[in-house]
This record gives sequence, structure tokens and C-alpha cells, in this order.
Amino acid sequence: MKMKIQECKNKIEAILFTIGRFISVDELAKLCGVGSIGYVKKALLELKEDYKNRDTSLEFVEENNKWKLNIRNEYGYLTNQLVSDSELESPTMKTLAIIAYKQPVQQAEVIKVRGNSAYIHIKELKEQNFISAERQGRTRLLKLTKTFYDYFNISKNEMKPRLEENIVKDSIKKMF
Repeated sequence: MKMKIQECKNKIEAILFTIGRFISVDELAKLCGVGSIGYVKKALLELKEDYKNRDTSLEFVEENNKWKLNIRNEYGYLTNQLVSDSELESPTMKTLAIIAYKQPVQQAEVIKVRGNSAYIHIKELKEQNFISAERQGRTRLLKLTKTFYDYFNISKNEMKPRLEENIVKDSIKKMF
């Protein structure tokens, strides 16, 4: 007996809500117990359209044939604030912002800007897999990881413009 499309959509929605990262259609089909990838794709496209037409803060996002249930950009500032308040302390977030803006960046340069306490921040960021560090002479080259992009729901192409926009906003706030 074939699963009803709405039941398939409900399962996909539950999986994507719970998993919180991009997942392939193949993985979704297996987790839903559906043999037809085409059926899962159809359900995903319907869900994407459903969310598009709803007045909601969530959306279905497809990137490189992988899907994710995401917070719409206009509500991202709320979650980013919550994440920065709860999981990474402000000094660590500031170190991460410098790495994100300048990446790839030498660890020595980050230490110059942030001070010796940045060694602790870098260690924490590597442990959380937000950054990678490759040996480069006497220092290390720091780069953002896929985990960072998935976690903060941002693509590599959006990174600098978004950071620059926030820097301008912060500068304007400080002026007034």
C-alpha cells in the first residue's frame, strides 16, 4: 500500500525539523520508509510550496540536491542572537566573526587583533567544528567549515556582504 502524500510530507517535515541540517533525498526516502525517490521529491516540492504560501518564519531550502527546514532570512537575527547568547560567549563570537570575515586567515593575525585569549576561542571553535586549522609555517591557516555554514544558515557567497552590512549597522548604532 502506497503512503499518502500528506503522510510522507509530515514525515519529511518531522525529520527535517529534528535533524536541523541539509539531508539528501535518498536519506529522506530511507528515513521515511519510501522506496520511490521521485515520490519523496514530489512531497518536498509540495512542502516547499506549502511553506512559501504560509505566513510562517520557516521555509524549505534546497542546495546541491539536499534539503533543510530553515528559518527565513528576515527572522534569522532572532536565532543568531539566541545562539550567540547561549552557546558561544561574546568574545568567542567576535573571534569567529573575524575569522569569517577574513578567511582564510592566519591564526597569528587573529591573535594580533583579538589578543592571546583568542587561542582559547580558536580551540573552542575547532572543537565545535566551526573552523579548521591547517599548519602554515609557524602559524595555522584558519577556515570556516561546512558545519559553520549549515549552523548559521549562510552560504559562502553571502558571508562577506552580510558581515559588512552588520558592521555598518553597528557603526551607525554607535554614532547615535
